[in-house]
Amino acid sequence: MFPVRPRALWLEIGFGSGEHLAAQASRNPDVGFIGCDVFLNGIASTLAHLHTRNLSNVRLFPEDVRLLLKILPDDCLERVFLLFPDPWPKKRHIRRRFITTASLDALARLLHDNCELRIASDDIVCLRWILERIPVHPAFHWLARVPDDWRHPPADWIATRYEAKALRAGRCSFYLRFERKPRLFSKSFEERADNVIIQI
Repeated sequence: MFPVRPRALWLEIGFGSGEHLAAQASRNPDVGFIGCDVFLNGIASTLAHLHTRNLSNVRLFPEDVRLLLKILPDDCLERVFLLFPDPWPKKRHIRRRFITTASLDALARLLHDNCELRIASDDIVCLRWILERIPVHPAFHWLARVPDDWRHPPADWIATRYEAKALRAGRCSFYLRFERKPRLFSKSFEERADNVIIQI
């Protein structure tokens, strides 16, 4: 998909206006980025960002990301971003929320071991929904070290338009980082035994 084979592949789900996607791609020229979003204005804005910065390491998927997750190969992603997703607050819209057991199973299949799923939100209901699901999923480990870790963005954080909008409205943002657990213990006994024999 890329003119030069990238060192790694990162995915942004719901890239909004594209400022985060473009900035990450500019900072990490050796990484291939896939951005997924369905909103035409956001896609147009993102294309403008990519053109202005002359970035060739980004590809856009202008459809539901779940279609893409089905066709990507196993163990192909180094990082996934889900930043300020629509909380779908109404009961009839809950089924549209991205974080579900099915989507987490898909991301677990796609992420490399010890690699990161990064999420941000300014919606407390969305936060609760996420924390009720990801930490109990067998493939993910929450990287929080102290109780207020969620208040502080990662060191390489790039601010987004939605984050600034929340700040102006007086809402604080939550920053969550999860790690894909190693697959070693999900292998069969025979596979692990073979590995030990080969190493010996």
